Amino acid sequence: MLIRNAEVMNRDFELEKVDIAVENGVIAAVGHELSHTGETIDLEGMIVVPGFVDIHIHGCAGFDACDGTMEALSKISEQLVSQGITSFCPTTMTVASEEIEKALLNIKSCMENPPEGASIRGVNMEGPYISVRRKGGQKGDFVKTPDWKQFKRYFDLSGGIIKIVDIAPECDGADEFIAKASKLCRVSIAHTDADYEMAMASFKKGVSHVTHLFNAMPGFSHREPGTVGAVFDDADVMAELICDGFHIHPAALRIAFRILGEDRTIIVSDAMRAAGLPDGIYDLGGQAVSVKNGQARLADGTIAGSTTNIYEEVKNLISFGVPFKQVIKSATINPAKAIREDNKIGSIEKGKSADFVVLDHDFNLKAVILQSKIVKNLL
Repeated sequence: MLIRNAEVMNRDFELEKVDIAVENGVIAAVGHELSHTGETIDLEGMIVVPGFVDIHIHGCAGFDACDGTMEALSKISEQLVSQGITSFCPTTMTVASEEIEKALLNIKSCMENPPEGASIRGVNMEGPYISVRRKGGQKGDFVKTPDWKQFKRYFDLSGGIIKIVDIAPECDGADEFIAKASKLCRVSIAHTDADYEMAMASFKKGVSHVTHLFNAMPGFSHREPGTVGAVFDDADVMAELICDGFHIHPAALRIAFRILGEDRTIIVSDAMRAAGLPDGIYDLGGQAVSVKNGQARLADGTIAGSTTNIYEEVKNLISFGVPFKQVIKSATINPAKAIREDNKIGSIEKGKSADFVVLDHDFNLKAVILQSKIVKNLL
């Protein structure tokens, strides 16, 4: 396959008119006036960016990662790739340990025998090692203090596919957990009551990620900077942001993206099974969730995940005034780096997976290419 005449987001994330040659699902070359045998696709007037990567998604299309079935992950993969998400991390909830084990084994099986659709790149464990005071949409019955031995059992059981694990650093056992788990995967501060000092201390111990910044944690104020202030004040921690305009006000998103800079921001959906479906009553981690006007809430009004997707969030951020380059990096290379898959995905470079999203100049989705196969074509 040879893609010609498009404006391509190059390895420096600048738009450049270059050709892309693809062989066996992998980018063979990026350059000017490339020659190549096989199919040629003329994308004059289009923009080509890397395939989007969602590292925090529970489900969509009526299914959830904790369903623990091949059908669930197959349907999620199919739905995501139609929206330009070419890689993702199924994300577990704070549920019973048996459910977590079942989900992990199922994800491992699906990685070994991939369903058609978006590629599964590993697991994000959101819970159960969180603060019950900041549980948000997680079920309090299954919240646990950090348990290193249990986590190591999960990690080994899954064959080492866990990419991110959440923790509230104020909980008993957190220090040992962070020190040991950070040698295996990203440890993320999440669902926490940690103040500024405690959050900063956790970064020194090995926490390098924050789950859905602003949500389920102390906010920022001029006298109490809180967890949010600690993330702003640290130069290395990567920050997930839900960019549906509901979880975080557009102005707060603009400010956060400006403060964090273009290498630390990660767009995530935190989507639950209602994503892509009409309003109604759905399940999330064993709790009933009411979705009205696309907003998911528990009976007490607590926000419970989202119904958005990365492509919708990309368009939101552009309309909110966040620079295009930073938006695309936050949907591609930054999440790929967070899960240590940036040698395979996240940018348009020789040797990486041929995963592309084709946009017009109004940022409408026109085509999705997954490992050189056109899986959606609206051209």
